[in-house]
This record gives sequence, C-alpha cells and structure tokens, in this order.
Amino acid sequence: MDENIKYLQEQAKKLKEEAEKIRYQLYIFYELTKAMRTTLRLEEIVYIILTGLTAHQGLAFNRAILFLVDEENKKINGFMGIGPMDSQEANAIWRSIEQQKMDLYDLIKTYNRIKEEKLKPKFMEFIQSLSFPLSEESGFIYDVLWERGTLHIKENKINEYENDPLSSQLQLKEFLISSVWIKDKPSGLIIVDNSITRKPITDEDIRIFNMFVEQASGAIENSQAFEDTLIKSHTDPLTSLWNHGYFQYKLDEELMKAKAKNYPLSILMLDLDDFKKFNDTYGHMQGDEALRTISETLKENEKTQSVICRYGGEEFSVILPATNREDALTYAEGIRKKVSEKEIFGNRFTVSIGLSNYPNDGLDKDTLIKKADVALYRAKREGKNKIVLAF
Repeated sequence: MDENIKYLQEQAKKLKEEAEKIRYQLYIFYELTKAMRTTLRLEEIVYIILTGLTAHQGLAFNRAILFLVDEENKKINGFMGIGPMDSQEANAIWRSIEQQKMDLYDLIKTYNRIKEEKLKPKFMEFIQSLSFPLSEESGFIYDVLWERGTLHIKENKINEYENDPLSSQLQLKEFLISSVWIKDKPSGLIIVDNSITRKPITDEDIRIFNMFVEQASGAIENSQAFEDTLIKSHTDPLTSLWNHGYFQYKLDEELMKAKAKNYPLSILMLDLDDFKKFNDTYGHMQGDEALRTISETLKENEKTQSVICRYGGEEFSVILPATNREDALTYAEGIRKKVSEKEIFGNRFTVSIGLSNYPNDGLDKDTLIKKADVALYRAKREGKNKIVLAF
C-alpha cells in the first residue's frame, strides 16, 4: 500500500511539474503575442519572434534565424539572426543578461539600441550577408522551403548535408527548420538550434516551436501588408522615388540620430535646369518620361543609406546620413555628371544642386532645408549645371 501511495505521489508530482511547465510556456507565448501587437514594422516583429525563441524565459534556443524570399530578385535572403557567433561571445552575452537581470521585455527593448548603432551584432550581420538563389542549386534550404511543417534534423543525420551551402555556412548540427507560408506561398524559413550548449531538442520544444511558427506567419503577413501600404503612401507614383512627406519624416529621424551619435548629415536640393522649356516644346507626356529617366539616373548613383526623394515638380532632394560636406560634394558631383551625360528625346539635361550640412550649416531641419534651397537658387543664378555649398 505504501509503495502504491509513493508511486501515486511521484506521478502526481510529475504531472504537476509538467502542467506548470506548459502553463509557463503558454504564458510566455501569450506575452510575446501581446508584444507583437505593439508594432507592425517587420524588423521589430521578427526581432520579437526570434527573441522569444532564444530568451531563457522563452524556448531558450542558442540561435534563431529567419530567411525571407525575395521573389523579384529570385533570392532567399538572411533577414535576421539572434544568437552568438561562438562560445566566447555566448558566455559574454549570457553573463551580461544575468548581471543586468534582463527579462523578456528588456531583451525586446534592446532592438531600439541595435537600430541606432552603426555596428550590428556579429551574428545578425553574418546572417544578413547570406543569400541563396531561389533555385535547386541552393540545395537543402530551397527543398525545405516547399515543405509544410517542421523538420527535426538530428546530429546523426547532419553528415548527409555536409557539403550543403546552408549547413556549411551555419555549421549546423542538430536543428529545427520550418518554412513560413503566407497566402499559400512559401515566404521564408525559421531555423533554431543549440550550437553552443548542444542541448538536445525535445518533442516539447518542437510543439512550442510550431506554435511560434504559426504565430510568426500571421504576424509577418500583417507586417508586410502594413509596410506595402506605408511604402505606397510615401512613394511618388510617377518616379517611384520617396515623396515630399517621406523626405520630411526621414530627415527628422536621421537628424535625431546624427545628434545622438554626433554624426554629420548632408542634404542636397536638386532642380532640373530649363525643364519648363522642355515641357512646353515636347509636351507633358514626354516631360513625365524625362522625369522618370532622371529618377532612374539618380538611383544609379545611390549610395548606402541615402534617401532620394521627388521634392515636387522637377525638384528632387537627397538625404545623406553620416556624410560630411566633402563626401556629399563628391556624391553631388557624381549626380551632376551622370545627369549631364543622359540623352532624353535628343536632349541633354543639366541639374543645379544646393548642399547643406549638419552641424556646419544648421542644427535643425528647417534651417538645413532653407540653406540648401538658397544654395540651389544661387547655383541657378550663377549659370546652372553646378553645385553650390550653403554658408
């Protein structure tokens, strides 16, 4: 009788522990779902999801990675990765989290700091450097993309993928991988593993991971729809450049970053010379085509982080974050030269450019825009097809 009671007590204890574990996992899942409702921005949504997969209060995987399909360029691109590059970095990260007593929400909030930093975490940079063709030559990652459900690749099977591009790049051992389907199409892949601790992946891990993937699909779909709408509302329909409203919004944002990090920032105001004469001669349809061609020329000269906008009419603007006056002048000269070489309907256009710089020419948005505008009209008065610096 005593043995039976002892056995029942042990079983009751196990059931209680299991119930507590499931209750805690569901609580974490609920908290992450709540956090995801605070934003519709894709990067922030993905960071929350991957944090839930890696945080100690979540599934506690060592690494979590999202790849997204780029249908236009036929690529499968690394979008974001959370985790350490090696055991040394892992120990430093985990020690820092423990010392600062960071909970799930503290970890999620760190993304605001990551966005503002010039250098991203090493693993995130590494993942974002990865890109595979959207074709069979990419091997395993392409094959799995078309599979529904989660694959659990155990360590004794990894030799089968020894020379596979994905496995060799990530040095995978035991891992889970699941495709993310949106509107009946594979749109990405989520991968998790324990590359540092080598902790085995359990059936319970897989069950909760599947819940994350299902939630991630819906959240990513909503986010992409939101970002598509946002892009359309801020895009000039004729040239497909950003519009005047986005220029104002983005300049505010970049100026705030420049002040926080003590970086320079430059803006260019550009105006096509004698465009009215061209419009009057050839008509508005040809004028629209000329504006589209000039816009493509501006894009050809685009540099990392630059923001090119149609300011209005035949006037354009460019924001150049973390760019000093000298580098901005070199960039502007590249634009001036390229535009002057472009032939449109048998005509060659020229462009006048005004350049202002933070902090040399002003400390606020309105001053910088005004000074760049004044410089632009000086360029017009002084003969056109030239660049004038604000003073």
